[in-house]
Amino acid sequence: MKMIEFILNNQHIRTDEKPGTVLLDFIRNKQKLKGTKIGCREGDCGACTVLSGSLQKDGSVNYKTIVSCLTPLGNVAGKHIVTIEGINTEGISPLQKTFVNENATQCGFCTPGFIVSLTGFSLSGDYDTKKGIAAVSGNICRCTGYKSIERAVSEITEALQKIKQTNTLQALIDNAYIPEYFKDIPQRLKNIKLFKNEQNNVIVGGGTDLYVQKADELSDTELYFVQKEKNKIEIKDKLCIIDATCTVTELEQSKELNRIIHGWQKFIKLISSKQIRNMATLGGNFVNASPIGDLSVVFIALDAKIIIKNKTNDQRKIKLKDFFKAYKDIDLQEGEIIEKLEFEVPPKPAYFNFEKVSKRTHLDIASVNTAISVRLEENCIREIYLSAGGIAPVPMLLSKTEDFLLAKELNEENIARAAEILIQEISPISDIRGSKEYKALLLRQLFFKHFIQLFPEKFKLENILEYA
Repeated sequence: MKMIEFILNNQHIRTDEKPGTVLLDFIRNKQKLKGTKIGCREGDCGACTVLSGSLQKDGSVNYKTIVSCLTPLGNVAGKHIVTIEGINTEGISPLQKTFVNENATQCGFCTPGFIVSLTGFSLSGDYDTKKGIAAVSGNICRCTGYKSIERAVSEITEALQKIKQTNTLQALIDNAYIPEYFKDIPQRLKNIKLFKNEQNNVIVGGGTDLYVQKADELSDTELYFVQKEKNKIEIKDKLCIIDATCTVTELEQSKELNRIIHGWQKFIKLISSKQIRNMATLGGNFVNASPIGDLSVVFIALDAKIIIKNKTNDQRKIKLKDFFKAYKDIDLQEGEIIEKLEFEVPPKPAYFNFEKVSKRTHLDIASVNTAISVRLEENCIREIYLSAGGIAPVPMLLSKTEDFLLAKELNEENIARAAEILIQEISPISDIRGSKEYKALLLRQLFFKHFIQLFPEKFKLENILEYA
């Protein structure tokens, strides 16, 4: 019998519940901790937010916010999970007091998620005000209008800045932000044995898409949880190599990626919410095969390749653009898994841009997304990769548009003419995110925006439209 061990607040959990069981249900139904709320069950609202603490090589524990509604028990083995009940001291914490004083709560349903997210922010030790606001960017409130929450977060950030010390954990304990038991967590995590994980046909990374689609089915399914052993992002021989188990947050914070691609962090922050970015993996985004997968579109425009291995560790390498064969149909055989992604570091001067339009600017699925990588020589396009999602059954490389632009002068007339070709090589459909006509127009405008963003001194929309 498989036993899953982890620490829930201050309690050591050893359970024979199925590894596919949803963490939110285990917390509320088995442990009777009702502070963690059931909201959307799709990772959108943040009401079920908990902290997940992982033991680091240096002996510390790194805490991040996750949504428990999309998290299987198998993914919390060996970790410290903290609910709103787990941050209680003798009274309410300074975070909770500030929310009360600033009237930052009304019905109260979302409040536990906000407090847990801000507790994660306090544990980070980086008390920049903008990062404080970003810490609750994945938490939705339908009552307050957010201004009272913004005031509370600003006040909390100022208070944290005043108590900041070398030992963040001890400072937070001394000031009643977290209970004293947090000090013992590193040693307690060291003593936990991980359950045996065997590769089966159903592979789970972060689970952020699978558990939206079929949480009940997965609860009773034998699953293989991808082990995060390396999570490396490295530059080697002019290649950027990324482990497929890297989360979106790890991509966002990568010094290597931020160094070689201007604006990288800004682009990645357009992808989902903070909690989902903390969970979702690079490989999972590809395997999900969404026609509007953000990371697929980004890395297709970087002409990336993926390295696939089977159960006997044999490897093969294919271009990411060729991985998507048809709608939800990918070039992955039984027993295979994506191991790594690689792409050539863009030579300077090279330009990269990512654009996305959705009904909400953040936390939403795109109606249309697109990315471009361009290299110029004397105002002539010497290399170009243009990708788009939401306009075909798969995320695609717009090769005909690329071919037209290659070796041409970068000017308004050529961009306008290329847009005509672009419209001819896409096949959008009408759905809940917009009509096919709207999506085609949207892609055209985003195509123009690539050049306006990358070369603002050269392009203005009205000038391009004169040729359109």
